[in-house]
Amino acid sequence: MILVADGGSTKVDWVAIDNDKNEIFRTSTLGLNPNVVSSLELQSRLESSSELKQYKDSISEIYFYGAGLGTSSPIKILTEIFESFFKNTKKITVEEDILGAVYASAKNEKAIVCILGTGANSCYYDGETVECIAPSLGYIIMDEASGNYFGKRLVRDYFYKKMPDDIATVFNDEFDLTPDVIKFNLYKVDNPNKYLASFAKFMFNHQENAYIRKLVMNGFKKFFLFHVLNYNKSKDTPIYFIGSIAYYFGDLLREEAEKNDVQITGIIAKPIDNLIEYHKEILVS
Repeated sequence: MILVADGGSTKVDWVAIDNDKNEIFRTSTLGLNPNVVSSLELQSRLESSSELKQYKDSISEIYFYGAGLGTSSPIKILTEIFESFFKNTKKITVEEDILGAVYASAKNEKAIVCILGTGANSCYYDGETVECIAPSLGYIIMDEASGNYFGKRLVRDYFYKKMPDDIATVFNDEFDLTPDVIKFNLYKVDNPNKYLASFAKFMFNHQENAYIRKLVMNGFKKFFLFHVLNYNKSKDTPIYFIGSIAYYFGDLLREEAEKNDVQITGIIAKPIDNLIEYHKEILVS
């Protein structure tokens, strides 16, 4: 049995298929980003899934594409945890989520592939290899236009009183904005990027508000500047976006693309189904 996973910082989607390409089960767990979650918690999140526990001894191969896996250290951490949990697995492949995004969208064609979810990233895929502008350094100094990026700006604008009074009142009603609560979640709890991204959901319900629209468009402007235009590819190069921020703000994202004289080829909210089809075609005999 082959297990394929698309892992963001917030959630991981898992699907198992057998050698006849039949789906055996699918499930979800909390995110498994080793940069923001302790090893003990990573193990606990696997153990919490009844489906993974039930089938773990039947899994022969694992293909995991996850956030925070752009360097060797977190890959090593997660690989060792998988080896401990899936004891009979003969092959474990742990790769960065951007590669999974490529397989779910561009497949074998040349394209710029972008992720806009809890985190953000991009690459240029030449049909064989992935080229990134820079290694992802995570939610504190990068991740332009991601959920955690927008969450930081919402909270900051609220406390600096840069958020208009009407929308600030609604924001205050929806969230516990006690400073001690915010600092506890940012500095004492696993997944501070997920916590920040939870504020970004507020934008989905208020995207017609002028302040929210400006905030989103400014974030997208930075994303195109740093993560799309920097590749210096021709204007007709296909561009794909993966993730909830891209999906729910698709109209504004396309508007920003037009300002930069490029067109978005496709937007995929959840790549797991496309990723499974890729593995059925490529990896299952």
